Amino acid sequence: MTQNQHPSGAPWRNFYGRLRGKTLRDSQEEYLREDLDGLSPGAVGWDVNPERKPLDIDGLFGGRPLWVEIGFGGGEHLVHMAKTYPDVGIIGCEPFINGVAMLLGKIREAGVTNLAVHPGDARDLFDVIPEGTVQKAFLNYPDPWPKKRHHRRRFVTQDHLEPLHRIMAEGAEFRVATDIEDYVRQTLQEVPKAGFEWTAQSPEDWREPWSDWVSTRYEQKALREGRTPHYLTFIRR
Repeated sequence: MTQNQHPSGAPWRNFYGRLRGKTLRDSQEEYLREDLDGLSPGAVGWDVNPERKPLDIDGLFGGRPLWVEIGFGGGEHLVHMAKTYPDVGIIGCEPFINGVAMLLGKIREAGVTNLAVHPGDARDLFDVIPEGTVQKAFLNYPDPWPKKRHHRRRFVTQDHLEPLHRIMAEGAEFRVATDIEDYVRQTLQEVPKAGFEWTAQSPEDWREPWSDWVSTRYEQKALREGRTPHYLTFIRR
């Protein structure tokens, strides 16, 4: 074992986000207790899958195309997409347990059955998704880490983008929504380096949301505070 590995043999990965916020309501604790295990794809963590055996995506979603949402927040967009596209299977990644609990409540209310939930670091999920499998990926209003010294903590670094590129199919779409101008700059700099092509042909292509977009609570906060949303679309080369 090297100093860059866990005792399990897993690569050592720093994680900087919050894992838990304010005290959960009783109903949210119930969602986590009763629903999460059944919705988790399984065999993701190194403790249960030290050999990094690939997930059985066909078994998970019955052969449907696979989409992934990275950091689903409160789950508004994730549930909306699951309802809009019932013939697609979507895995949502979110380490913040309060957001996971919020999503589980929305899943119960909506009655969608084409979702799975990974309550942890997206990179652990990327480890076990077969290469070239993901047809579409979403990164909506990620943690901006505004201080310059923290920019390496953002998702749009090669540590995250290279494994994302590996699991996405050729021609697959990667969408990024953010209201932070410097995050836009870093995204446009780093995502193409990882093998993605920005599709914009005119300003409207990043000023206007996608036709199937649903505004999230993070976007509404940005608009109230006078920040401009940007909608960036990339294609996996």
